[in-house]
Amino acid sequence: MNAANHPPLPEPISLATFLPARDFAQSLAFYQELGFALIWQDAGLARFQLGGQVFFLQNRYSPGWAEETMLHLHVPAIDPWWQRIADLRLADRYPIRLQAPQDQPWGMRDFVLIDPSGVLWRIAENSETKDSA
Repeated sequence: MNAANHPPLPEPISLATFLPARDFAQSLAFYQELGFALIWQDAGLARFQLGGQVFFLQNRYSPGWAEETMLHLHVPAIDPWWQRIADLRLADRYPIRLQAPQDQPWGMRDFVLIDPSGVLWRIAENSETKDSA
């Protein structure tokens, strides 16, 4: 029997990733300051949410996992995110790295944030298209 003979699956409610934490306490604090709500946690796992978006933070780390993980967060506007990071001086208080906002050839404007464990986030908005004629 092949997939064509099966009825379609119910639509998923959500898809969430699990992220590593080199220093669990530090990552918990960082993500809360960044603006995510801590919904639940125990000694080994935490669930964060912002709007309808969810991710899990694990009290587990391996460099390869962290450095090969990339997330794309599509938001209505990136300036409030960039400003929050600057206002809270997150780059001075956490071992994060940032790349300033820039227009991308795929029609988005984004900036890069590498979290305290080395996970790369691209926080992006749709670019405004301007007619050059």
